[in-house]
Amino acid sequence: MYDVSTRKRALTLVAQGRSMNSVSKEMGISRAAIRSWQTRIEPLPRMRVQLDPCSRCQCKPRPPENTEAYSYLLGLYLGDGCISAHPRTGHYLRIACADVWPGLMDACESAIRAVNPTGTAYRTQAKGYVSVVAYSQHWPCLFPQHGPGKKHERAIALAPWQQAIVDAHPWEFIRGLIHSDGCRITNWTTRLVAGERKRYEYPRYFFANKSDDIRKLFTDTLDKVGVEWTMLARGCDPFNVSIARKASVALMDTHVGPKR
Repeated sequence: MYDVSTRKRALTLVAQGRSMNSVSKEMGISRAAIRSWQTRIEPLPRMRVQLDPCSRCQCKPRPPENTEAYSYLLGLYLGDGCISAHPRTGHYLRIACADVWPGLMDACESAIRAVNPTGTAYRTQAKGYVSVVAYSQHWPCLFPQHGPGKKHERAIALAPWQQAIVDAHPWEFIRGLIHSDGCRITNWTTRLVAGERKRYEYPRYFFANKSDDIRKLFTDTLDKVGVEWTMLARGCDPFNVSIARKASVALMDTHVGPKR
């Protein structure tokens, strides 16, 4: 936890025109933390979240201490993550990150290290993407959405303690979902002005996921932070969540931004 004076100093440096990256390196504070302080600078109360005993290892796992990193990692997991059993180390968590987004790989690895009880993570290269991987016997405890089959073919719901974390860090959850199954693009259209057709460009965010439950988790969280959205269909099925209104795009740019 950082005190208010530290938070204010970081925000002052950013307001003076310093990049978030340079402020992060100078002060030893994550960019995600600085970004979250732009809407709230006073320290959040320490959360007391209760986990049910783990049915797999018969223990009572400790809740994640870094709830901000967990909220982001939860979004990544729901989009591009999976948990698999391992004969020696219990389970491994794997998050797929496209090669074109090296900054996403760094953010993903940092979040995994912050959440993993062992504090470890590593990367494996595949064709067109990198998997950020970490082993722990407690991944199924920390991500109870784990189960057989594809996510969109089974019910996905947050446990009460997970919802409490998302409520405390909604933008980190949104950012994780956008970084996994979303994008920021530039759309264009033409308009007739004084008899002349002119081209106009505007930014837009998309989130695409086959799971109705995961899309609803995304849109419910957007509602809580005041982002307007519309659901677009692919064929007869809803598939894409679109964010195109100027004020909502500005909010997303402030707290999420394009993948890097």
